[in-house]
Amino acid sequence: MAARVHIEKLKLTGFRNYANLSLTLDERHVVLTGDNGAGKTNLMEAVSLLTPGRGMRRAPYGDLIRSGPRPDPGAGTEPATGFSIFASLEGMAGATDIGTGVDGGEEGGSRRVRINGAPARTTDELLDHLRLLWLTPAMDGLFTGSAGDRRRFLDRLVLSVDPAHGGRALNYERAMRSRNRLLSEGRADPAWLDGLEAQMAELGVAMAMARNEVVSLLSDLIESHAGHSVFPAATVRLEGFLEDEALASASDMEAAFAQMLESGRRRDAAAGRTLSGPHRSDLIVHHRAKAMPAALSSTGEQKALLIGIVLGHAQLVRAMTGHAPILLLDEIAAHLDEGRRAALFDLIEALDCQAFMTGTDVSMFASLGSRGQIFLVADGQVTPHVDAAAG
Repeated sequence: MAARVHIEKLKLTGFRNYANLSLTLDERHVVLTGDNGAGKTNLMEAVSLLTPGRGMRRAPYGDLIRSGPRPDPGAGTEPATGFSIFASLEGMAGATDIGTGVDGGEEGGSRRVRINGAPARTTDELLDHLRLLWLTPAMDGLFTGSAGDRRRFLDRLVLSVDPAHGGRALNYERAMRSRNRLLSEGRADPAWLDGLEAQMAELGVAMAMARNEVVSLLSDLIESHAGHSVFPAATVRLEGFLEDEALASASDMEAAFAQMLESGRRRDAAAGRTLSGPHRSDLIVHHRAKAMPAALSSTGEQKALLIGIVLGHAQLVRAMTGHAPILLLDEIAAHLDEGRRAALFDLIEALDCQAFMTGTDVSMFASLGSRGQIFLVADGQVTPHVDAAAG
């Protein structure tokens, strides 16, 4: 049986409200408790930067750099000089040290990553060592929010099982921006546009196929567990891009998309943007038992549906990679009754993963028992709870 992927040491320097933090962990779940604003979510955000992207808040790097009082109260504030995050973990490839951070001024510099002391060529190399999934209060409005929010959510799910997905999406966006610029400037050189549209077609179809595969696998997994969980089952599907071509070959789909782009040049030029493509797709979610769109479900049902999807995807990641992802569950227990909290903790434990969870009240995690290590967070300091050593 594969070892549980887990973080053993975490060190932060100059990150958010943490001047310096060194935390030693074991493979159990990590519970962070404390008042609102104490820094619980900041710590989880630091962990979320151990994967490609801008982390679970998608904040500019300059916003992550700590600025605090100098030793001399009259000296003002310290200049922003950067932040660093270091983690020692038992990863998918064994024991691994990961360091990341930025140097620079208020805007923050470019992010750097080191793995076992060596510079990483790209942040995608982080996915060789761990996968991360998160659920935050900001995601509670996912089903009623914009299609763009749902696409970003889906792309994080895809990236967890297909590390190449992020690069494809980035290159697609670059090609699309170049095409949009040419069309808006009236420089519609057919050969130049043909090249960009061919690139968009290849990348866009690959993105769509990766998304469709993950949605299909996730849908099958959810269906197989329907009726066996306290969290309602969801039906998930994609719409908005080449649905009628879903059974065609990749080359046929690329040709169809390239033709769509060519015939839409005048329309896109007038609109100032590309109106067709995978960047317009939407993730459609329904409450399975009620045959109701998730957006029309109650707030509590939407939260439960989202939890079910994230847990289902964690199972999918484990099945496809052999290792469960680390879960970051911010304020996860706040809106669940005692029975659902206990069921949630049991499901997380069954995944054989390490989960980081936050809450203002230690008592909400009572049913977790010795399966968790509990820490108190206050004023940029993290200390073990007096009962954390039990078990």
